[in-house]
Amino acid sequence: MKHFIQRFFFLLAVAACVTGCGSQAETTAGKTYSIYYVNKEETKISPDEYQTETEEKEVLLAELLTQLSTAPEKVEYVAPLSGKFELLDYTLDGEQLTLNFDVHYREMDSIREILVRAAIVRTLTQIDGIRYISFTIQNEPLIDNTGVAIGTMSADMFIDNAGNEINTYEKVNLLLYFANESGDRLVEENQRNVVYNSNISIEKLVVEKLIEGPTTEGAYPTINPATKIVSVTVKDGICYVNLDNSFLSQPYNVTSDVTLYSITNSLVELPNVNKVQISINGETNLFYKESIRLTTIFERNLDIMSNTASAEE
Repeated sequence: MKHFIQRFFFLLAVAACVTGCGSQAETTAGKTYSIYYVNKEETKISPDEYQTETEEKEVLLAELLTQLSTAPEKVEYVAPLSGKFELLDYTLDGEQLTLNFDVHYREMDSIREILVRAAIVRTLTQIDGIRYISFTIQNEPLIDNTGVAIGTMSADMFIDNAGNEINTYEKVNLLLYFANESGDRLVEENQRNVVYNSNISIEKLVVEKLIEGPTTEGAYPTINPATKIVSVTVKDGICYVNLDNSFLSQPYNVTSDVTLYSITNSLVELPNVNKVQISINGETNLFYKESIRLTTIFERNLDIMSNTASAEE
């Protein structure tokens, strides 16, 4: 982190120079951010308030990275950017921040790594203009212990659990909708006792399971399995599903309506979701398969349901 601290002070000097050029610059009250730390027991992350007058995005990013690498005043906390690994560099492309670490990052055990990642993502996505973060190891994508790439992360992927351990797992029953054999109707599939990490939202779990595809006979996939989830959030009863460009490619013989209402009908089964909007890398001014505009806010569609019996495990 030494070269990042030097870079940080350089950026601060530039900002101070620009501010000093004004003969009578006004003093601002500043803005408060939450810097997330790992507790020493490695069971959760906790926020600590940090106030700064810095507003310029690049300078603020360097400043918060410095805070994440500095030992906190509270002895029960540990800075997430501390230990044997080092942040080599980072790139900021629009709303996407990529943090590139050295090989020692892989030496952390899985629980600590999740906590470190959660603390970093939740801290840095508070910066206006930074919504998504990805991790690389010497410019190679970070993978989990099953060999799957972690991919792009957003703050909603790491849910506060009111003091519970961050790696808590729970079971849930899901009612999902997939395609029938001809690809023009939806059929139900009950997925019982699905075990999931409680630090992701149930809405994101539903979308993940739809991308994975059905587990029973008589139900067929509706979404390109290469699709990556950018984010899934809920506000005022509307679930906002943000996917990458792979979603626009359809390898299966299913209609556009079947794909879009597979997502919609599955999500509105959740008690807090009434409607769904789908975007591609944050953009809604697009057409899905040149027929359906994604600015549409979708509601449950019962007319597309198959008359055949539901698929069950």
